[in-house]
Amino acid sequence: MAYAAITYKVKPGCEREITEIFADYRRPGSPFLRDAEGRQVGILLGTALFVKDDTVVRVIHYEGGTVEDVARHMSSQQGVREAERRMAPYLAESRDTQTAEGFMAYFSESTMTCVSALYIPTEFLHKESKINDAR
Repeated sequence: MAYAAITYKVKPGCEREITEIFADYRRPGSPFLRDAEGRQVGILLGTALFVKDDTVVRVIHYEGGTVEDVARHMSSQQGVREAERRMAPYLAESRDTQTAEGFMAYFSESTMTCVSALYIPTEFLHKESKINDAR
C-alpha cells in the first residue's frame, strides 16, 4: 500500500467554495490503475481532500502501480476533470488539467515527497483482537 499527496495553492478566503465543490464529489467509476500500455497494475483504495487557508492537499491511497499510474487514472475520470474545472477560478495560479497530458504534468509537479508512511502489518488485518477474546 502506498500514499501520494498533491498540493493546490488557492486564493485566500475561498475555503467555503472549495468545500462546496468537493462536497458532492463521487468516487471515480473504476478503482483499477493501468500502466501506459493499459495493463491493470494496481487499485485506488481511497482519496481524501484537505483545505486550510490557501492550501488544498489531496491524499491518495493506492496499492500497486506507480504515482504516474495514479495520475493517468485520475486524469481520465470525469468527476476529477469536473472538479478541476470548477476549481479553476479559485486557483492562485492557472494550470491546464483538462487534458490528460496537462493533468499528469501538474500532478507530477505538485506531488509532495513522502517522508513517512506507517502501516498495520497485514497479519493484523485478518485476526481478531485478543481484547475481543478476553470478553
